[in-house]
Amino acid sequence: MSENTFPVHTADAIVSFYRTEVLTGQEAKHFTKSDLTPSPKPEVVQMLYMRVLHLLYRFRPECHSMVPLMENIQFPMYHEVPTAIMSVYIRMQQFLPMCFVYDFSLNDLLAPKKQKQLTVLSAIMNFLQFRKMRLNMTQEKHAKFRADVDRMHTCVKENQEAEKKIEILTTIPPEQQAEADELAAAFSELQATTMHEYQEVNAKKDSITEWKSINAEKTYKLAQMKTDVCNLKDDIAKCKSQIVESPEELKTQMEIMRTNVKNIKSSIEQNDECVVELQNMVQRVSHTDVEIQQMHNLLQDLESSMNNSKQQQEEVSSLMQLDEKRQKERKNLCNEEAQLGRALRMKLDKESKQSIRRQKKREIKEQHVEEVLGQCNQIHHKREKMADKIQEISRETQQLKVKIHSLREVCSKETQKAQAMYDTLCAAMDKLHGRIEKHCVDLKQEFTKMSSSF
Repeated sequence: MSENTFPVHTADAIVSFYRTEVLTGQEAKHFTKSDLTPSPKPEVVQMLYMRVLHLLYRFRPECHSMVPLMENIQFPMYHEVPTAIMSVYIRMQQFLPMCFVYDFSLNDLLAPKKQKQLTVLSAIMNFLQFRKMRLNMTQEKHAKFRADVDRMHTCVKENQEAEKKIEILTTIPPEQQAEADELAAAFSELQATTMHEYQEVNAKKDSITEWKSINAEKTYKLAQMKTDVCNLKDDIAKCKSQIVESPEELKTQMEIMRTNVKNIKSSIEQNDECVVELQNMVQRVSHTDVEIQQMHNLLQDLESSMNNSKQQQEEVSSLMQLDEKRQKERKNLCNEEAQLGRALRMKLDKESKQSIRRQKKREIKEQHVEEVLGQCNQIHHKREKMADKIQEISRETQQLKVKIHSLREVCSKETQKAQAMYDTLCAAMDKLHGRIEKHCVDLKQEFTKMSSSF
């Protein structure tokens, strides 16, 4: 116990603490400093330990003196006092290591000493203060936890209400249900018509591609025919220069050539007519595509306008609420401004008065500081003298600690001897009880013999 991990309090502090925190009623009134100093009373010390155990473990003081109900125990009234002391000793030995006291002995209950009891009681006092602080912290944490749980419940309720509001907002009211059904039916009809027109357009596109391929083939054939005709004309010119043909054959060949030219012109006119029809079909398809896209854009504009109207209604309601709240806040701020103006005027008056007082106090303080500086110089000289004395006292305290350590070792040895003596006394008491029982039995036998003789 030479180097404690806790502060050792004075007797007055210990008495005031145990009166207020541990003892109650008449015990607190009768407990005084004389019960601990200069020589502690064993009854008071045992009573304090019992009350501490009752406060911590709910072990009532009367339970310490209860003897276990066993058949072999005779004369249980002789065991009440030692059982109470041994019960307190065992439980304090289990409890005091939590207070960093490891050398508690039976002698501290039977013959307590002043310094040892002050250290033990101050250790218990520090433990009780620490316990009280931790209990307050746990209560605060419990309160915070309950507040958080309440907030969670409120948040859950608000979420449920918000979900209900979302369901109400997402569901279409019966007034607008008919319009929504009409719009949905119109949209479905438009989709069906657009799909049908898309199919027709695709079929027309396929036919156009076929006509284009046919037209390309015919143009290719015409180009070949033109090249052939040019080649034939060249051959004819060469042949005319070489061979003199008959006029009849020339007429027949010219007629054949004219029929061929007419056929080619008619085929070219037919191809031109087909190309014009195909161009008209392509223009119609492009017009239908443009009209379908316009209808689709109109439907999207209608949906966006509906959503915007709903959002605007919600914003208008929220803005109305905000306007009302701000008007109320504005009124409150006006009232607060009037109150603050009055308070500022009062404060300015007070500050002007306080500034005058402060100037006077400063003058007085300057004079006082000059006097204090002179006293400080004197105190500094006294302090140097006291430092020398403190060094001498510290040396003496170190010597005293060495002596206390040696004395504690001697005390521990003596306590062991006293424990051994106590064990021997208990054995001797048991033997005495056995002899007394035998003597009582002999007396009873003699008494029966005497009564029979009489």
